[in-house]
Amino acid sequence: MAIATTTCGAGFTNALTTLAEAKAARIPLVLVTGTHPAAARPFDLNQSGMLDALGVCYLTASPSSALSDAHIAAELAAFLREPVVVQIPFDIQDSPLIDGGDTPKNIHLMETATSAHGASSAQHQRPLHNDGDTALDTPSATVEDVARLLLGARRPLIVAGRGVHLSGTADIVRSIGDSVGALFMHSAMARHVVDSPWELGTVGGFAHSWQHELARQADVVLVLGASLNAFQCRGGNMFGHDATIVHILDEPHPASLPASIRMFSDLEDILPVLRDLVAPDRLPARDSRDSSSWRAQLGSLDAHRPERIVESATCADGRLDPRACLQLLDQLLPQRRSVCTDGGHFLGWVPKFLDVPGPANQVIVGTAIQSIGMGLGSLVGVAAARPEDYCVLVAGDGGGMMGLADLGSAIASLNRGAIVFMNDAAYGAELHQYSQAGLDTSSMVIEDCDFAALGEAFSATGFTIRTEEDFALLRDYFAALSAEPQPGERAVAVIDFKISRSVVADFVKEVLAKK
Repeated sequence: MAIATTTCGAGFTNALTTLAEAKAARIPLVLVTGTHPAAARPFDLNQSGMLDALGVCYLTASPSSALSDAHIAAELAAFLREPVVVQIPFDIQDSPLIDGGDTPKNIHLMETATSAHGASSAQHQRPLHNDGDTALDTPSATVEDVARLLLGARRPLIVAGRGVHLSGTADIVRSIGDSVGALFMHSAMARHVVDSPWELGTVGGFAHSWQHELARQADVVLVLGASLNAFQCRGGNMFGHDATIVHILDEPHPASLPASIRMFSDLEDILPVLRDLVAPDRLPARDSRDSSSWRAQLGSLDAHRPERIVESATCADGRLDPRACLQLLDQLLPQRRSVCTDGGHFLGWVPKFLDVPGPANQVIVGTAIQSIGMGLGSLVGVAAARPEDYCVLVAGDGGGMMGLADLGSAIASLNRGAIVFMNDAAYGAELHQYSQAGLDTSSMVIEDCDFAALGEAFSATGFTIRTEEDFALLRDYFAALSAEPQPGERAVAVIDFKISRSVVADFVKEVLAKK
């Protein structure tokens, strides 16, 4: 859980974008903020009205309720996986607490939260099977139905989401997959959660073409603890149109893809039952080791994985291919790493080419509401949460300039790490979409900022990488870096990759193709 605090008024409004992102991205957060006194002043704002507009739960503390408010805010944030705000009126902030205080009167909190999730309060009781709510597809489905589909599948695929990571059920998921000969994929927020040689990669818009082709061959797809949103299902094209989709959610969330079976359950309750139902002694004559199984037909995933996705690091315009830059970083960065990614056009390449060890090492900000500029501030949190890791931020130049006030704090927070700017001197996503529409793109082009010099001004080591020959600078730097952090060591790099505008991310290509 994250805890943040701001002052009232302008401090609060400065946090609105990040608060909206936390709400949409399902991030548990308690924000403690000031608010106007009972006798409002001319410059006070209607903060409660803003929170209502965002659909964010809030409590307004008093001396008699503050202790209860704090407990309830933390419990709600953890349970709902979303932000909860505790407001403290300006004129009572130094008042003593009153023992045996009141229970908060904000009875609307749970209803606000559940309606924002698109779920009824009955769903929050977490039944093992679908309770017949109209938001779900199959009121009569059972775990036995799911087991029969998996046992009868010729090419089963299991997609593990953040719910698998949070519930600690990855080993059970692997056991289920091994019993039925399934391949595995993961959501962007559950990287490598299932440790298996049959892990295909990230589902959705971050999948490489070869991974996408294999995923579309699946005849039964079991999605566990992932929202199955538009990006995860690649606009509806991630899986074959004749595939049977089984979706088991661990929290209420609107999905973008219809499912043959959709159930709501705690994964730690339902998955052991499913594991027992598909155990090897229940398999039909064809089992996962039979020559007709999907795994046997594939031999191994290595045989289908291209050795190199991008052949040349230089584009026709003389600037660098962003995919090649990220491939290089993936080779050079210490394996014990955590990667934070800001929003922007470049985001389409980062999880595809820059790997992380596991779910706790991947932080993506800005995608939920399409915002930019929050990466540098988020890196401060990553550095605090993962002090032993080599912490990396990847940001665009537009988002980097937008969040520039946080550059000094980000560098100061790191013991070992790198801040990487994918610098095309433009707002990339807008540039391509405006161009496709035949509109003037001059306002999408920005000055080529020298981020390496800015980093050096804050005591980091700066690198400006314009050509393939400049890659040697990074190779030498990381070769000299100790594999494990040393006592008192500080090594922070700011890397400015001058990338080409000619390479378009897949998610933008898909948007343009639909238009």
